[in-house]
Amino acid sequence: MSDTKSGDDKTLSVTPKKTLTLKRPGVEQSTVRQNFSHGRTKQVVVETKRKFVKPGERPEPAPVFTPKPQARSAAPAPVAQQPAAEPQQPRQTPPERLVLNELSRDEMEARRRALEGSVAREQEDRVRAAEDARRRAEEEERRQREREESARRQAEEEARLQKEAESRKRAEEEARRRAPQTADGAEEEEKPRSRGASSLPPRRLPTPEVPKPTRTREDDRRRGKLTLTSALSSEDGDSARGRSLAAARRRQEKFKRAMHNEPREKVMREVTIPETITIQELANRMSERAVDIVKFFMKQGQMMKPGDVIDADTAELIATEFGHTVKRVAESDIEEGLFNIPDRPEDLVSRPPVVTIMGHVDHGKTSLLDAIRQANVVSGEAGGITQHIGAYQVERNGQKITFIDTPGHEAFTAMRARGAQSTDVAILVVAADDSVMPQTVESINHARAARVPIIVAINKIDKPGANAQKVRTQLLQHEIVVEEMGGETLDVEVSAKTGAGIDKLLEAVLLQAEILDLKANPDRTAEGVVIEARLDKGRGPVATVLVQTGTLLPGEILVAGNEWGRVRALVNDRGEHVPEAPPAMPVEVLGLQGTPHAGDRFAIVTNEARAREITEYRQRLARDKAVAKHAGQRGSLEQMMSQLQSSGLKEFPLIVKGDVQGSIEAIDAALEKLGTDEVRARIVHSGAGAITESDVTLAETSGAVIIGFNVRANAQARTAAEQAGIEIRYYNIIYNLVDDVKAAMSGLLSPERRETFIGNAEILEVFNITKVGKVAGCRVTEGKVERGAGVRLIRDNVVIHEGTLKTLKRFKDEVPEVPVGQECGMAFQNYENIQVGDVIECFRVEMVTRTL
Repeated sequence: MSDTKSGDDKTLSVTPKKTLTLKRPGVEQSTVRQNFSHGRTKQVVVETKRKFVKPGERPEPAPVFTPKPQARSAAPAPVAQQPAAEPQQPRQTPPERLVLNELSRDEMEARRRALEGSVAREQEDRVRAAEDARRRAEEEERRQREREESARRQAEEEARLQKEAESRKRAEEEARRRAPQTADGAEEEEKPRSRGASSLPPRRLPTPEVPKPTRTREDDRRRGKLTLTSALSSEDGDSARGRSLAAARRRQEKFKRAMHNEPREKVMREVTIPETITIQELANRMSERAVDIVKFFMKQGQMMKPGDVIDADTAELIATEFGHTVKRVAESDIEEGLFNIPDRPEDLVSRPPVVTIMGHVDHGKTSLLDAIRQANVVSGEAGGITQHIGAYQVERNGQKITFIDTPGHEAFTAMRARGAQSTDVAILVVAADDSVMPQTVESINHARAARVPIIVAINKIDKPGANAQKVRTQLLQHEIVVEEMGGETLDVEVSAKTGAGIDKLLEAVLLQAEILDLKANPDRTAEGVVIEARLDKGRGPVATVLVQTGTLLPGEILVAGNEWGRVRALVNDRGEHVPEAPPAMPVEVLGLQGTPHAGDRFAIVTNEARAREITEYRQRLARDKAVAKHAGQRGSLEQMMSQLQSSGLKEFPLIVKGDVQGSIEAIDAALEKLGTDEVRARIVHSGAGAITESDVTLAETSGAVIIGFNVRANAQARTAAEQAGIEIRYYNIIYNLVDDVKAAMSGLLSPERRETFIGNAEILEVFNITKVGKVAGCRVTEGKVERGAGVRLIRDNVVIHEGTLKTLKRFKDEVPEVPVGQECGMAFQNYENIQVGDVIECFRVEMVTRTL
C-alpha cells in the first residue's frame, strides 16, 4: 500500500518497508524481491527514471534486454514486473522493462547445447540400467534352472543307487534261501568265509562302474554329484563341469554346516614336535587356531602369546589334549653324521703325535719349545709370559712332532684344559729350582682327565740351586712315579738355556708315540678342534685349528661351532701357504664368517645349505640358553629392588676387547673370581678385535670402563671416547689387568667402621648446676678420657646412652684430655639421666678403607 501527497513538484512516497523518502521528479520507484541460495530472499527498491520529452517529439522506445538466467536454472529468469502503481501524471509513457543480467547470444546457445547433452546422457543411462537389470535377471534365472537341474539329477542318482542296493539285497536273500543245506555245502560255504571272501557268487561281484554294496546311503550322498556312471554317460563330459568333485563336495558341506550350524569334523594328525616350538607353529601343525591354544593356557593359569616358545613336553601335552598323536624329534638330528665317522682299519696310516707342554708359570715351557724349534718365540710374549696357545710342528730324524704350548697362569685354566683334550702326550715342565707349584698340580689333573701319558721334563738343571731329586720326590705326593723311582712315567732332565737333554726329550716323545701307535685316515673329510681364534684387521676371522683326522683342503666348507665359511687359505706356523693340512698338522684357516670359540670342534660339510642349517641351529640353541639364564636371574622389579636393598651388591661394569678368544675367556674367568657378596665385576660385552665406536657408545650407555688386551682403539673410537669422557685402558699382561680391576673394585667397597677403646671413668658424684644442668664428678679408672671422642653411659653392664661430651673440666678449666687416676667433671650432650656408680666408656671411631 502506498500513500502519495503532491505539492510543489515533490512527492512523499511510503514504500512497503515503511520507509520515508523524498521522491524526485521524473523518477518512479517500486520494490523487487531477490532470491538467493539456501532459500534467502531480499526486497530492494527499484527506481525508473523517465526521459524528458519536449512538446511535439516522439518518445524513444526503451531498450529491451534479455535477463541473465540464474546458475541453478536452465531457463531464463522472468523479468521483474513493475508494481501496479497509478501514474502520477495523465500523460505518462509505458513503463520500461527492468534489466537484471545480460547474456550474449553465443553463451545462450552453449547453455542450450549443454542442456540437451545432459538430457541425452540421462536417457542413455536409463537405457543401459534397464539392459543391465534385464541381463542380471536372465543370469539369475539361468542359475536357478541349473540348480534345479542339479538337484533333480542328484535325486535321480540317489533313487537309482537306492533301488540297486535294494535289488542287490533281495538277490542276496534269494541266493541264501536257494543254497543247499547239506554238510558238504556247509563246508564249502564255511571255507570261503574262513578266508574272508564274499559269500556272493562270482557273477554277482560288483563291477568297477557300480559302487560297492557296503557303502551306506550317507556315504553315497556325500560323494557329490559326479559318479563314474554319470561321468561316462554324460554327453558334455568334463567341459561342462566348472569345479572339481572335491571342490563341489567342500562347498556343499560348508553350506550344510552353515544351514544346520554343525561343527566341522575334527581331523586327527600326527604332529612332529621338536625340542622347542612356538605356539603359532604348533597350532599350524595341528590345524588348530592359535587362540584356542592360548585359551587352554589361560585355563591353566598361564598368560601366553602365539609367538611364545614352549618346550617339547608342554607341546606334547597340548597336542595330546587336542586329540592328536605326537612324534618327538630332536633338532640335534641335523648334526648326525658330522663327527665321529668310523674308519675302516685298512684305511688308517700312522700320523705324527700331538704333544702339549704344560706346567707352572715361569717354569720355562716356552723357552723349552724355543730350544726345540731353535727360534725365538718367548721374546714375542709380553713379560715373557705366554698369553695364547701356540701350535707348532717340528721335524726331528725324519719324523714330525706337533707341539701345543699352553699358558701356565692360573687364569688360563680353561685354555690349558682344551690343550689337554686335543693332545696325545703331555710334557709336564717342572723347574728344578722351584719344584712342584699349584699350576703344576692343575696340569697333572688335566692330563689325567684327558687320559694322556705324561713325560716329566725337569727344567733349569743348569742353575746352581737345581735339585732334580726333590722334584721327583714331590711328584710322588701326586701319584706320579718316575722310572728312576720304579714307576712308568718317563722323566728327562733338560735345560732350555743350554739345550742339554733336548734330544733325549724328543726321543722319549717318539718312543711314547710308538707305544701309542697313533693312526688316522687322511683320505676323508677333515675333523679337528679349534686351538685359537682371533679377528685379524687385514684377513678377517682367523682360526688356528688342529686337524685330528682327514685332510683339510682349500675351497672346502668348514663348520666350527656357531660359525661356518669356505676355506680360502691354509697357513702353517711359519706363515707359509700350504696346499693341504694332513692329520696332526696345525694350520691357520682363513675364510670363516665369524670368529669361533677356542675349543670348538670343526668338520667339513658338503654344501652351504647344510652348513647354514647347522650354524643356525647352534646359534638358536645358544640364544635360548642365554634367554633362559637371564630369565631365571631377572625376576620381578620388586624382587630386584628388595635384593639390592638387602644384599647391597655393587657392580663394576666392564667392556673387554682382546686379540684372541682364549685370552678373553681367561680374563672373564679371572674377573669372575674377584667378585664378593658386596661387589663384583660385570662384563657388559666382550669380544675379539679392535675397540670400535660402537664399544664406546655401549660404554657410555652402561657407564662401563673399556679394557683392551693387546688391541687398540681406532681413530673414531678415540674421538668418541674423548668427547664422552670414557676411559680406555690398554694391557698386554694379564697380571696388571687383574690387579688394576681389583683395586678399582676395592674402591666400591664401603669403608669399615672400626672402634678404638680409649678409657673408662666412674661417676663418684652428680652435681646439679644452674644454667648448666647435671654434671658428673668422675675419676678415670682406665686409659684416658678425651674431649670430642665418643662416649657411652654404662649402668649395670648395660649401655644406657651413646653420644658425645658437652664439657670436660679439670677443676674450673676446660681440658682436652684427662689421664688415668685423675678426677674430672663431665656433662653429656642433650642427656642428663646420670647416677652415681655409672661407668663412662670413651672410644674413638675410625673408617678404614677395605680391599678385596
